Amino acid sequence: TDTLRLDREKQEAFYQDNGTVVDSANTLTSKIGKYFMELKKYQFLDSVHVQNPEYTLDSEQLDYYTTSKNAYMYGPSTINGETYKIYCERGFYDTKVETGYGIKNTRIDYNNRIIEGDSVYFNKVQEFASATNNITVTDTINKGIIRAHYAEVFKAKDSVFATRRAVSISVQERDSLYVHGDTLMVTGKPEDRVLRAFRNAKFYKTDLSGKCDSIHSEEKTGITQLIKNPIIWNGANQMTGDSIHLKSNLETEKLDSLKVLKNAFIISLDSVSMTGYNQAKGINLFGKFIDNELKLIDLVQNTEVVYYMYNDDDELIGIDKTVCSKIRITMVDNDIEDLTFYTDPDGDIFPEKDLPENSRILKGFVWRGDERILTKEDIFDEDDNNLKLVVINGIDNPIDIDAEEQQRSQNESDPVNNIPAQDKATDPKKSVKPKKVK
Repeated sequence: TDTLRLDREKQEAFYQDNGTVVDSANTLTSKIGKYFMELKKYQFLDSVHVQNPEYTLDSEQLDYYTTSKNAYMYGPSTINGETYKIYCERGFYDTKVETGYGIKNTRIDYNNRIIEGDSVYFNKVQEFASATNNITVTDTINKGIIRAHYAEVFKAKDSVFATRRAVSISVQERDSLYVHGDTLMVTGKPEDRVLRAFRNAKFYKTDLSGKCDSIHSEEKTGITQLIKNPIIWNGANQMTGDSIHLKSNLETEKLDSLKVLKNAFIISLDSVSMTGYNQAKGINLFGKFIDNELKLIDLVQNTEVVYYMYNDDDELIGIDKTVCSKIRITMVDNDIEDLTFYTDPDGDIFPEKDLPENSRILKGFVWRGDERILTKEDIFDEDDNNLKLVVINGIDNPIDIDAEEQQRSQNESDPVNNIPAQDKATDPKKSVKPKKVK
């Protein structure tokens, strides 16, 4: 620098009109700089720039310790590495091993994903990033988003793990798909992505929602499987079976078809009387979507139906109860428009007074209307909505950086996992996990 000042009593040296500091790893420039001799610490202000063969760092304020080569950033700060980019407004960075964290407005551009959260941890050697509280992980290729309060990203495996009110959002033009589970995992390269939702899995999109124990969805095949105790609602129609598969058109990304395998059962509340139930059952159910709307339903093998029939004045004509080999249901606006019976149908339309109440219910009938998912918020249960977030020091309460650096120096024997106390939530070995897993 042109002019360097020394305060001998305070053991401080400083410049105020641009300076350059060079050590074995980095070249740093700034408009204002101060060196604290006892702490072996630099404090740089205004237009701070660090040049390293592996990365560059720019910040409004940077505290740098010469012994550990650790940097603490304040104000808008950006780190550009060969395979990543980090932005934060308050953070830490170990310049030796390219490991650090951000705890204010943090964002990491990492491979084909963008990670944002209250606290984000990054480790170049392990090719790992994790985040805590108010997280968004964006898939820039497949236009998918994961939101949660804890997430881990593994670059080499191209995978994401998320929990604590986790939801995956498949962004579509007018009708995004929301998938929730106690745990979410997204694995594989962009063209082979697989989404898994474990325990208490639910999904929602306009006019179609469902729940089950777990969900398995493949990008390559377009098949989404609802596994164990599945149920879906198409409009007001409830469908259940041993296994349910949804298939998307790979080109249009719209829903193409539906399969309900073994013990297929479809129920809807009679919209006129609001007391009876329209029902149809069979061994299997096959549905066809057109423009994301379910238009045709085929029930096959051992099919039965109970259906309330009305005239144009909404007067009850009678209750149709029929048994046959196959039933085709034509849908309009998610409501039954027409029923067609195939192969020796056996049944009749009974006047209401001639069909006892117990004869209007098919065997295996279970109505679960109170469980229906009507909005994207309904995919979360009470535990999700009352979740208490981890307290992250440094956002609303100050950190004693000198004390933290001293503690970090004491743990120097384990440099890879040397993470400060306030960021334990994002340390892969000290992750905050749910207290219980359903």
